Amino acid sequence: MQYYVGVTDYNWFDFLRQEPREDINFWKPLSEKAFGAVPPGAPFLLKLKKPYHCIVGVGYFMSQIALPVSMAWDTFGVRNGAVDYESFAQAIRSYRDAHGKPRLPDPGITCLVLTAPVFFRKPDWIPAPASWANAIVTGKVYDTQEAVGSQLWSAVSATMLRYRQDALTRELATDSLALESPGIYREALTKVRVGQGAFRALVTQAYDKRCAISGEKTLPVLEAAHIQPFAQAGPNSVGNGLLLRSDLHKLFDKHYITIDADDKTILISSRIREEFSNGKEYYRFDGKPLQMLPKLLADQPAQQYLRHHNERFLS
Repeated sequence: MQYYVGVTDYNWFDFLRQEPREDINFWKPLSEKAFGAVPPGAPFLLKLKKPYHCIVGVGYFMSQIALPVSMAWDTFGVRNGAVDYESFAQAIRSYRDAHGKPRLPDPGITCLVLTAPVFFRKPDWIPAPASWANAIVTGKVYDTQEAVGSQLWSAVSATMLRYRQDALTRELATDSLALESPGIYREALTKVRVGQGAFRALVTQAYDKRCAISGEKTLPVLEAAHIQPFAQAGPNSVGNGLLLRSDLHKLFDKHYITIDADDKTILISSRIREEFSNGKEYYRFDGKPLQMLPKLLADQPAQQYLRHHNERFLS
């Protein structure tokens, strides 16, 4: 099994470790390339920079998405590792200034979404491998089939077992001791609860940053909508999500708009016209197919959730 060790700073770690998080944003302020070191579901170890030079936690890599700083804050909030937006933006500015990058009002960053993070207490910190080169500044892939990778993963797994407290996470930690097949990556994702931040990132990425109904590409007005509401046992999964323009999202949540479960056509309620004497903007979508669908069939709107929504449609 391959896993990744990502380098981060103490302030980010120290802020996030103070309370449980479903997911966190391991952001990369300067990266211009997509992260492809490990697949979704792979363990992602957290290593502090020198002088600490230790493994201090672990999560599971869920997804990646490029976002402006302001939208990264809207999506993850304090799970970016900062107390408020200005602190977060200042951290980005500091990194960019240190590397001679131009100051931009809202620069883009790469967000690596890590789910089910565990942060170790200082007595449990694990020294980085002796072979870790000074030239490694962002991170490195290790393999459990190799001596160094196997030893490090054994130490991390043993520490994780002591930190898992509820039944679900204990099950995941036990399985993690034997992550030897590619299938474990998908299996790990099914056992880890996806947080709201990860849900937004996954849906936004799956729909290629375009509104499913209108095709709108202006990112600040696009929102990840649950088909079956989270409060009604709807999961934070891409199959239970749609990326929608904010006004369409509101109408969808209030059941003035739905997506037919059988043919995935858009249905617009006559009540918009009856109740508001308006709706021309929306009726142009009535009976039309969705403008955007995820490429992966497994990420497209699931019939069971669409039927749940159809039953509540204000026809």
